[in-house]
Amino acid sequence: MKRKSSNVKVLAPKQPDQPIAPLISSLLDAIGEDASRDGLIRTPHRVEKAMRFLTSGYQTDVGKLVNDAIFEVKYDEMVIVKDIEFFSLCEHHMLPFHGKAHVAYLARNKVIGLSKLPRIVDVFARRLQIQERLTQQIATCIEEMLDPVGVGVVLEAEHFCMMMRGVEKQGSSTVTSAMLGAFRDNKETRDEFLSLIRK
Repeated sequence: MKRKSSNVKVLAPKQPDQPIAPLISSLLDAIGEDASRDGLIRTPHRVEKAMRFLTSGYQTDVGKLVNDAIFEVKYDEMVIVKDIEFFSLCEHHMLPFHGKAHVAYLARNKVIGLSKLPRIVDVFARRLQIQERLTQQIATCIEEMLDPVGVGVVLEAEHFCMMMRGVEKQGSSTVTSAMLGAFRDNKETRDEFLSLIRK
């Protein structure tokens, strides 16, 4: 197997230029809390640290993340990594949503290290998102990285903005899909993928 470096940049990384902690202090005051009381003194700094982690996808260069983990190999079948856990933040309310991603591609003599697929999911999940865009971004990234015959991505998630507020429905889940190339054009390929992720 011959290693091939990836120089794909799906989205230029952004660097943070404003501290978050003072904003959280103002938020605590705005909701009627006392940001100086014992239990909250360090909260703005903890929230900043958490937010930096939960939105770290903005600072990640996907090309560097994948690095040299793309391999030229004589293989032209389907590769699937399913049940990839992910957590993200809804861009409308900044509340969490979480679930599982199922990612597949139909290789064209090029494969990617298996651990890189969950990492790609995390890059895009660790941004303010809507599930539909997240699904599409994962699929597009893999397509750009590998130039496969096709890509299929299915996300199943529960949204706290539906569970904790609004309609307050705890038992509901949302399923989205992105099908590119053969997964969109060929029913047999699509059906095989959907059948395998249900097992």
